[in-house]
Amino acid sequence: MSFDVPTDLRYLDSHEWARVDDGTARIGISDFAQDELGDVVFVDLPGEGEDVTAGEDFGVVESIKAVSDIYAPVSGTVTAVNDDLVDAPELINEAPYGDGWLVEVDLADDPGLDDLLSAEAYEAQIA
Repeated sequence: MSFDVPTDLRYLDSHEWARVDDGTARIGISDFAQDELGDVVFVDLPGEGEDVTAGEDFGVVESIKAVSDIYAPVSGTVTAVNDDLVDAPELINEAPYGDGWLVEVDLADDPGLDDLLSAEAYEAQIA
């Protein structure tokens, strides 16, 4: 099976992604992760103003198969939460790199970007 792995993103080996743009990052879970989870039925995310730390859990995604922690690919302060997921958590399955994003953060001084995988390295990991 082939999974979508956009080349403009950076990945954690635990299947979260970050789209970094000018001091901010949008975070979500990968196409591979949503497929492994199955139908997502609930998501618990931090609120605006909360800090997240690269490599540490910051939320939970619940599917019909399992409950899984979500790990931050970068460190920073949450500036936006995808409130659409409250009523439509299935957006994570339908568009993991689009409408299914989780949070946006203002990056910390040392956000941990050097520890993230390139699209090529992530693709090799899930192959």
